[in-house]
Amino acid sequence: DDFNADTFSGFKTTFLEELEKVNNHYERQLFQCQKQLDTLSSKWCTDMPADEMASWKTDFHKLGQQLENLTDFTKVNITSCRKILEKASKYTKLPFMSKLWPKVDALPFAKSEADEALLNQTRAVWRRCTAESLSLSAANIDTATAASSKVRTIASDVPTVTELDLNMFPSGKVSRVWIALAEDGLGMPISVPVIVARGSVAGPVVGITSALHGNELNGIPLIHRLFREISPDTLHGTVIAVPVLNTPGFLMSQRGYTDGTDLNRKMPGKINGSSPQVYTYNIIHRIVCRFEYLIDLHTASSGRVNSLYVRADMLNAKAARMARLQNPQIIVHNSNPGGSLRGAAVERGIPAITVEIGDPSRFHKRFIKNALLGVTNILSHLCMIPSEEADPEYEPVLCTRSFWIFAKSGGILSVIPDIATWVRAGDLIATVHSIFGDLVEEYFAPQDGVIVGKHVDPVCQTGNRILHLGVVEDTLAPVADDGHL
Repeated sequence: DDFNADTFSGFKTTFLEELEKVNNHYERQLFQCQKQLDTLSSKWCTDMPADEMASWKTDFHKLGQQLENLTDFTKVNITSCRKILEKASKYTKLPFMSKLWPKVDALPFAKSEADEALLNQTRAVWRRCTAESLSLSAANIDTATAASSKVRTIASDVPTVTELDLNMFPSGKVSRVWIALAEDGLGMPISVPVIVARGSVAGPVVGITSALHGNELNGIPLIHRLFREISPDTLHGTVIAVPVLNTPGFLMSQRGYTDGTDLNRKMPGKINGSSPQVYTYNIIHRIVCRFEYLIDLHTASSGRVNSLYVRADMLNAKAARMARLQNPQIIVHNSNPGGSLRGAAVERGIPAITVEIGDPSRFHKRFIKNALLGVTNILSHLCMIPSEEADPEYEPVLCTRSFWIFAKSGGILSVIPDIATWVRAGDLIATVHSIFGDLVEEYFAPQDGVIVGKHVDPVCQTGNRILHLGVVEDTLAPVADDGHL
């Protein structure tokens, strides 16, 4: 009893001290954001000079990002507190949850929604101010012309070109362009958006691609945040980003191209081939061939979830260094599979990694933030930005190989272990029940390993994937394929 009392007392003291730090940080950030919003609101006027307007918009974007980070911080810490108390109660049989959770729930960071309210207020101010700006622009249109005609010209200040020529972009600036890769049935260009930050000093050319699978979206906000943080005045080299590489699939909210073809199985394509083959050929020859390094951003496929992990050929020194700098939970040694964008880049001497950022068809904020840190680490390592490399939160698990386990029977699937957790050989990892509720099949881990990803859709057919198991061994094989293709 004395031991239990001492254990409870020591844990309580430490827990409450850390809890106070979390709450203090929350209240400081909330106060600073409210003050910044008041300042920016008071500065706004429709006749603001162009340079002041640009600075105001930049500061406003930073405020929005700060508030999004604060809401993420709140949610993560509430969840963490609950898990810590639940696990402490479970393993010690002491009443940590019942005694300490009310103290968590009473603090402003846990019970208040002031951060979300302030974020919504900030967005409302932004919409109001930008609407006023647009109204002012509209008022400057020739009213006589507008009165005599309902015809409206749709113009774009982002040009469309047929290939990426870095010489067309000014140094010390961020530029935007559409690159036409094919034509649709009306003869209109099928184009991809490209953002180019060309530094004021020469240096490496790093390419970042996202949404090669049209419903894998987490790379898009990562790229947006990266370009809000990059200062081309101090950038050494060039960063090229393609937020959506498969625009037809993106518009259809599907993984594949217009006909369902997986573009990451068709690289490097053919100049005289099928529609997907021509599209992938032009991806390589009009865009990717300009890169000196490639970071290809993906997520899990529909119906699955992933850890934050990297696939890379760990026998390639440059790719291995990029993989470790990315600060993932897991690294999977994977030689460069034929048909993939990564494989096509490596064949052209471009070091490349594939970064899997969480789940499909949603923004997975925590993983996006961690993956962005990894991208800036790579840029820092290449001496492109002044920031120092950030130390990882944890040492990634290096899997020398990995493989998928597939279902033999159809039915209702339940996969038991969480992602990024370890299982031992013989552990129960999944069950399949019939539609009537009878147990049809049990699946056990064939060997020790870590869960890289897993299936979460309970509707299971014969041959569906169950989970992706990473294996840690002593040596790296020259050829390693996880069956992903």
